Amino acid sequence: MTGQATYSFKRYRKFVLPLIALIAVTEGAAIVCGATFDKLETGLIKGISFLQFLFPPDWAAFKDMIEPAFQSIIIALLGTIFGTILSVAFAMLAASNISHSWVRNMARFLIGLERSVPEIVILLLLIAAFGLGSMPGIVALSLGCIGMLGKLLADIIEEIDPVMIESMESLGANKLQIIWFGVMPQIIPSLISYSLFRFEINIRLSVILGAIGAGGIGYELDYSFSMLQYHRASTAMIVIVLMIFGTERLSYLLRKKFKVEGALQ
Repeated sequence: MTGQATYSFKRYRKFVLPLIALIAVTEGAAIVCGATFDKLETGLIKGISFLQFLFPPDWAAFKDMIEPAFQSIIIALLGTIFGTILSVAFAMLAASNISHSWVRNMARFLIGLERSVPEIVILLLLIAAFGLGSMPGIVALSLGCIGMLGKLLADIIEEIDPVMIESMESLGANKLQIIWFGVMPQIIPSLISYSLFRFEINIRLSVILGAIGAGGIGYELDYSFSMLQYHRASTAMIVIVLMIFGTERLSYLLRKKFKVEGALQ
């Protein structure tokens, strides 16, 4: 029996030991965070009972939500457009095959630095500079694009066949001609696909940033909750769901129309 038990432990220890370690880490993290099943159960019961305050939605407020929803879409759209332009510039500087090594390292550092700072933190800094309104939201979303799109596009540019670039250089093409006639045509499909995907992300972020001070439908939702107008808040949430669902479908149809390859679907 002892020999069988030892054999069984050796057979399964590569699964058992990581599982024990995972349980220990999870338990330790729960203790540090103060998370318990009792609190989870209490929160769920309160959350379910709170849902009754949201129904029925205040349909009379629906027309008042159209303009804020349109404002959130405009904030996300402008943030995506300006962010894409900035990302292309950073991607060119961060690609080792068309940029000097020190420029590439500096650009990669700035892209990584931006990616480490959440959009909410950027917005709070911009609100201190510009005040409340759509402007800080647009700038925050534009800067937020650089970390994601800049890195993805730079990696794509570095994967371009070096023979093509060398051939253009041997024909006397300068850097701008290589970028415009050699690099851009190869990254356009991925650029469109990733930009549309980023637009979907910016739509969600515009709602969150709006609740902080960028305006739009996020502000209407936060205002309704703070004034205890839960039926109106329910209407705002329905508009947000419709807005996000609609933009995702539109983004999907556009990507399908362009029939891009080698990018997010």
